[in-house]
Amino acid sequence: MLYDEPTTGLDPIMTDSINKLIKGTQEHLDHTAFIISHDIEAAMRIADQICVLYEGKIIAAGSPDEIRHHDDPFIKAFISGERSEEFEDRA
Repeated sequence: MLYDEPTTGLDPIMTDSINKLIKGTQEHLDHTAFIISHDIEAAMRIADQICVLYEGKIIAAGSPDEIRHHDDPFIKAFISGERSEEFEDRA
């Protein structure tokens, strides 16, 4: 199942409901779910594996914990929502 930005524009309570629905459906039907999202918090909560894209390429893939502790400046900036000098040098 492919979900493209399923919670965009929703309030936090509805976002949580949709995320639980996606996770529950995935577990109930025992199928793979691909979720395209800029909602980092939700991705970290519901994903088993995360891929991070930069300029059209996968620059990192791993568990939420692996992504959360990645040393790439772009990934750090994307997760924190803050630009850093390291990121500026890359961009």
